[in-house]
Amino acid sequence: MKYRKLAGEDVSVLGFGLMRLPLSGSDPKNIDKEKTYEMIKYAIDNGVNYFDSAYVYHNEASEGIAGEILEEHGLRSRVKLATKLPTWYIKSSGDVMRILDEQLKRYRTDHIDYYLCHALDKRRFTDIIQKYDVLPILEKAKAEGKIRHIGFSFHDSLDSFKYMIDSYDKWEFCQIQLNYINTSYQAGIEGLEYAASKGIDAIIMEPLLGGKLAAPSPQVQKELPDSRTPVEWAFDFLWNRPEVKITLSGMGTLEQVKDNISYASKAEAGMLSKSELDVLKKAKAVFDVMAFVPCTKCAYCMPCPFGLDIPAVYEAYNQMPVIGGSEAKKMYDKLEKKADACKKCRACERVCPQGIASSKLMPQIAKAMQQVF
Repeated sequence: MKYRKLAGEDVSVLGFGLMRLPLSGSDPKNIDKEKTYEMIKYAIDNGVNYFDSAYVYHNEASEGIAGEILEEHGLRSRVKLATKLPTWYIKSSGDVMRILDEQLKRYRTDHIDYYLCHALDKRRFTDIIQKYDVLPILEKAKAEGKIRHIGFSFHDSLDSFKYMIDSYDKWEFCQIQLNYINTSYQAGIEGLEYAASKGIDAIIMEPLLGGKLAAPSPQVQKELPDSRTPVEWAFDFLWNRPEVKITLSGMGTLEQVKDNISYASKAEAGMLSKSELDVLKKAKAVFDVMAFVPCTKCAYCMPCPFGLDIPAVYEAYNQMPVIGGSEAKKMYDKLEKKADACKKCRACERVCPQGIASSKLMPQIAKAMQQVF
């Protein structure tokens, strides 16, 4: 395993995201504990030391299952735990410590190594973080030893990212969405470099764009030489940058853990040549022509009040230029509720990290699918 410095501490370049764990059944709360333990133990034994969760992952079950496994098998001292304050749940200053204390109990630990304000955009930063004095409260928690480093995860524009960076001089790290497709989306490469210029380390989420880069379309796959797997190309694009300290992967199988660890063992800043970077630019150009909806299947939008499987609707729609309209419609027709079941309540829009306007898109998708024969 290779390591880089995150807020002054050695962290594995591969971080284990605890949001796509194996399940026992269809309920996201029913995490398969035995399989999850096998994955976590293998990762730790092979040098992964950064484990990332959030209050809401797996319908609030992720932190608890990780805490159980680490405590029961004596693994807590070998890892650095990260989790996130659900900013949208903060209605008063008192909520901050109440939620943090609950997370400490879930994780079965007396401290969280890396604590993030979750999914910040400018509105949440001004209307919640600043309004309720969240950061001074987190500084107090740090002084008390409940957390060790203060950071934030981000989903908004580059200008908003810079505003947040410049508004608080004690940020130690940030977490942004980045991959070889999203180079100028949200914070992007420019934001990564801006954070580094301010001494703020970066963790990367969505390196595979919700899995789209792990199994790319044949058109994109054609642009990627067989010298690396599609996943390896995506990870190496990030590890190539010295500003990237950790690349997170939401792993769901032991095979994924093993593969990703093998890729991480070769991670080096500057590992890609100019010709290899040009390959990824060309793959991006092909991808951009075909992209419809930027859904990463994070499922923050679920459950839908009206029964739609929102990520599945978008997946079928996004497949239209890849596998053809008729085959995409077969995927769509298997869904219990179709796009026309959307009532435009916009509940999903209020929590979507990608800012997807489902109330506008669902009628378009319903019309598009009706025209396929």
